[in-house]
Amino acid sequence: MFNHQHPYSPFIPSGATKLIVGTLPPPRFTTGELKPDDIDFCYVSRNGQLWQIIDKVFDLNLVYENTGRAIQQRMNFLNEHKIGICDMVEYAFRDKIDASDIGTQNAELRQMIPLLKEYSSIDTLLFTGGNSKNGPEYFFRRQLKGCPEIQLERQKRNSS
Repeated sequence: MFNHQHPYSPFIPSGATKLIVGTLPPPRFTTGELKPDDIDFCYVSRNGQLWQIIDKVFDLNLVYENTGRAIQQRMNFLNEHKIGICDMVEYAFRDKIDASDIGTQNAELRQMIPLLKEYSSIDTLLFTGGNSKNGPEYFFRRQLKGCPEIQLERQKRNSS
C-alpha cells in the first residue's frame, strides 16, 4: 500500500481573503519523480488546469518549467491577490498509485477549523473538487460538523 504524503505545507499569505482547498497532488509529487513540465509547487502538475486558467484570466505569461522562477511567479500572484492554498489531506493510503480522490483510504486530514480561526481574514473557500466522497468539500464538511459557528454559503453564479 502506498503512503501518499502531502509534500507541501500550506501557503497562506498575510491578510489572505481566499483559500484554495484541494486534497492531494498526484503521487509523483510525493515521490519526487516529477515529469519535465511539472513544477514543484501547489497545483502545477502538467495535467492540472488551475494555473493554466489563472494564467489566461489574468494574462500573467507564466513559465511552465520546473524552476525557481516559475515557483516565484505563482507565489507572487498568490501574495498580490491574497490567496492561500491549503489541501485537506496530510496523508492517505492507496492501493492503486493514482491521483483520484476516491482511491484514498484512511486519510489523515489537516485541521482546517483552527487554521481558519488563525487566518480570520479568509472569507472565501475555493474547492478544487466537489462534495463527492473523499473530495475536499466532503472532508471539510466532516470537520464542520463539530463547529456550528462556521457556516458554508454557496455563491450564486451569474447566468449572463
